[in-house]
Amino acid sequence: MKNWFTCPLFFLLFIFTICFSHSALSQTTSDKIRLNQIGFYPNGPKTAAIITAEESSFYILNTTHTDTLFSGKLQKPVTNAISGKIVRLADFSSFHKQGTFILSIPAVGYSYPFTIKNNVHHLLAVSTLKSYYYQRASIPLISKFAGQWARAEGHPDTQILIHPSAASANHPAGTIISSSRGWYDAGDYNKYIVNSGITMGTLLSLYEDFPKYTETIHTNIPESQNAIPDLLDEILWNLRWMLTMQDAEDGGVYHKLTNASFDGMIMPDRAIKPRYVVKKNTIATLDFAAVMAQASRVFRKYPKQLPGLADSCLQSAQKAWIWAQNNPEVLYQQNLINQQNDPDITTGSYEDKSNKDEWVWAATELYVTTKDNKYYPYIKQDLDNALSIPSWNQVRTLAYYTLSRYGSTLTQTGKKDLPSIQKHITSLADNLLKDVEMQPYGTVMGKTAKDYIWGSNSLAANQGIALVYAYQITHNSRYLHYALSNLDFILGRNGTGYCYVTGSGSKSPHHPHHRPSIADGIDAPIPGLLAGGANPGQQDKCEYPTTIADECYADIDCSYATNEIAINWNAPMVYLVTALEALQRSIK
Repeated sequence: MKNWFTCPLFFLLFIFTICFSHSALSQTTSDKIRLNQIGFYPNGPKTAAIITAEESSFYILNTTHTDTLFSGKLQKPVTNAISGKIVRLADFSSFHKQGTFILSIPAVGYSYPFTIKNNVHHLLAVSTLKSYYYQRASIPLISKFAGQWARAEGHPDTQILIHPSAASANHPAGTIISSSRGWYDAGDYNKYIVNSGITMGTLLSLYEDFPKYTETIHTNIPESQNAIPDLLDEILWNLRWMLTMQDAEDGGVYHKLTNASFDGMIMPDRAIKPRYVVKKNTIATLDFAAVMAQASRVFRKYPKQLPGLADSCLQSAQKAWIWAQNNPEVLYQQNLINQQNDPDITTGSYEDKSNKDEWVWAATELYVTTKDNKYYPYIKQDLDNALSIPSWNQVRTLAYYTLSRYGSTLTQTGKKDLPSIQKHITSLADNLLKDVEMQPYGTVMGKTAKDYIWGSNSLAANQGIALVYAYQITHNSRYLHYALSNLDFILGRNGTGYCYVTGSGSKSPHHPHHRPSIADGIDAPIPGLLAGGANPGQQDKCEYPTTIADECYADIDCSYATNEIAINWNAPMVYLVTALEALQRSIK
């Protein structure tokens, strides 16, 4: 019998088969390759992070893996101080060809596919803004606009009770008011003024900073055919609700509209518990004043479409300001309220112990809108303080963004301080950029474990916004480069490898802590929602694969600490991706 292993042809075929099989096994999609799963601009930076200690070449292939279009060497290894893992970067910024591609590393595998083209993030800008439509209360979502996520109307909110904590002589406890529209705040069905404050401020600022580009974002909502940009139409849905939360008698603003306790995992139309407006307070009233003053500026451009709205917003803002001056230290303290009133309120508290930042923000928006110097002392006394990244309970920096944006139209009183105001913004950005080149993922986000807070992805987006403002002031493209790096972080170049926006990329959340996405019986979650992101706090007590700060994320609906969504997290995401689309020609 012939020995086939002595046949030269068979031996070559055997060796080829073994080698091919080894190659096929090693070259599978690898979660060790972390990159923006949406893609890159042709002339912009393009970076992937590889979890590997090995020196290697990398290759850009077509999607069928048949052509090698670009090659390069992985950069020097950097140890991630948070996880201890070794990371190397692959920089293919000089590859400008447009199309859809795969990054390959022979000893590691293939990346998820990505696209290189102009306006590569435009659909993401549309999707993340459209998410607010799915959060609307008091309206049915029909298939023409909502697709498979159509649902019945939830919470008409025309029969809202005055909670005892909110009672007044003219509105005693149990009085019924109407407070319809608005967005559900997060994964729950309640509506909160404080969190609407920063959300609306961020979205209104997006329009003011990039009006022309925002007009190109069409989200297919019921108002899309009117003569107002879809961004502003969506803002109007929440603005009209906010106006109902002001006590017309005295100008104070209720903290929230809420159930006494959270609903179960049910659809909005099944959530029929009694709802209340709860205690007026200084911080909610100042947030309201700021939003209304800013909205007055924006909607004054649409007198025919929205007659009288700009005046109504300004009047409401001024009335709220007067109430706050007369009630300067009224805090929302939920435990104290529950000790003194029934029923107990156990939904999101949004408690804030300091209102200094809200005074600055409200004063700024009223000052810029009215040009009245009486508001300026509240700004002047704050100018010695360093800025921090905005959050729902720290809104000072929003004031500085507005002052910088309108620097050329400020009164002479304000113009004198404009260099100092803008220096505060650039100093904040410079602090973000410090030592960024030494970071394992090459991103501003994640320089320390302290970045991984509840809603860490919104921190990443807000860091990006700070860098965009620094670019607008200085025109230094380095700021814009690293703003884009934080978008890359959110979309996959991070410690988990997740693209954190539902319905986007190859590896995105499928089980967000979001009642409609859980209860609707549809496998795919509502798209365009930004998950909170890695958070080692694990406040929900769910099971997590690790406690490592930049990896502590679980795509399970139990995980409200890492996988919930929220309107104040989506807003900076909308801003960042839209701003980068508008500025893409300047990104280097």
